[in-house]
Amino acid sequence: MAVELVKGNDALLRGAVLAGCRTFYGYPITPSSEIAESAAALLPQLGGTFVQSECEVGAIQMVYGAASAGERVMTASSSPGISLKLEGVSYLVGSELPAVIIDIMRGGPGLGNIAPAQGDYFQVVKGGGHGDYRLIVLAPNSPQEMCDLAMLAFELADRYRNPVVVLSDGFTGQMMEAVEFPVPVTSIPPKDWAVRATPETSGNLINSIRLMPEDLEEHVTALFEKYASIEAAEVRYEEVQTADAELVVVGYGIVSRLLRAALARVRDQGLRVGMLRPITLWPYPSQRLAELAETASGFLVAELSTGQMVEDVRLAVNGRRPVAFHGRYGGAVPSVDELVKAIEAAYPAEGRSA
Repeated sequence: MAVELVKGNDALLRGAVLAGCRTFYGYPITPSSEIAESAAALLPQLGGTFVQSECEVGAIQMVYGAASAGERVMTASSSPGISLKLEGVSYLVGSELPAVIIDIMRGGPGLGNIAPAQGDYFQVVKGGGHGDYRLIVLAPNSPQEMCDLAMLAFELADRYRNPVVVLSDGFTGQMMEAVEFPVPVTSIPPKDWAVRATPETSGNLINSIRLMPEDLEEHVTALFEKYASIEAAEVRYEEVQTADAELVVVGYGIVSRLLRAALARVRDQGLRVGMLRPITLWPYPSQRLAELAETASGFLVAELSTGQMVEDVRLAVNGRRPVAFHGRYGGAVPSVDELVKAIEAAYPAEGRSA
C-alpha cells in the first residue's frame, strides 16, 4: 500500500477511482473543486469519462443516466450546489439507482461563504428532495477516511441500489495528511437490471413514475423495507472512553477531531468524559446512544451549525438524560479551549463531586 501526503478532496477522488469509478459529472464550487479537478486529470487517462456540466441540475441528471447503464458514477459539490441536485437525487432513489454524491459543506444559508460548516445535515440526512426516502450518509473526519469511505460508498450504493452521500466539510476536504491508499477493487458485481445497448437488457426499464396510488404505495413500502435492512446492518460509529463516562460528547467530521483533543484535556483534570462519533449519519447510531443513556449522566453535542444533529441525539436519549449543545456557524470553528469550557459547563454536578 502506498502512503502519500494528500489533500482530503484529492484522497476522496483517488478512493473513488480505486473503487472502480470511471465516470464523473459535476460543476466546480469551492471548497469541493479539487475533486472535479482531480477527476478531470485522472479519469480520461484511465479510459473514463469526465464532464463539466452546464450546471448542478444537469450534472445530477447525467449521473442518473450513467447509473441506469450500470456505471459506478459520482458527482461532487458544496452546499448550494447540493440544494440544486436534490430533485435529481429523489429521482435516483425512486428508480433505485446506485450513485455516490459528495457534499463538502460550506457556510450558509444562501451563498454564505467558503469556510467549513455542517449546516447541510438536515437537507442530506433528512431527505431534502421530495417524497419519502432515505440516503445512506457517511461522515469522514480525515483525508484517510475521505479515501476509505469513498470506497465504501460505492460498495453500499451497489449493494442496496441506493444513492450514498459522503458528507464532509471544507476543513476536512482542504486539510493535508498522510493517506495509506488500499489496493484497488478488481471485481464489481454484475448489474443485471441495468439498461445497455444489448439485446439482453432491452427489456429492462428504469423509471420512478407509478401513476396508480396503490402501485406507488407498494413501491415506497418496499423501499422502506430495504431501509430497515440497512439500519440493521450498516450502522457505524467510533467510541472513545465511554465505559466509565459521566458525560458523553457527540460530534462528527472535523468537530470530532477537536472533541478528541478536548477529551484528553478534561480526562487529565479527572473528569470522566467519553465520546461517540457517528460515522454513518444515516443509519444513525441511535440504539448505541440509547444504551449509553443507561450509564452516562448527560450528553454534549458539538456541531458547526445552530443545532441539527443534536435533534437526533435528543430523540435517541428520549428525555432520560440532559443533552447540552455547543454550536459555531457561518464558517467559524471552535478551538479546543472553547470545547473544554463547554464540556466543563455540561459536566454533571454529581459526577464532578464523585
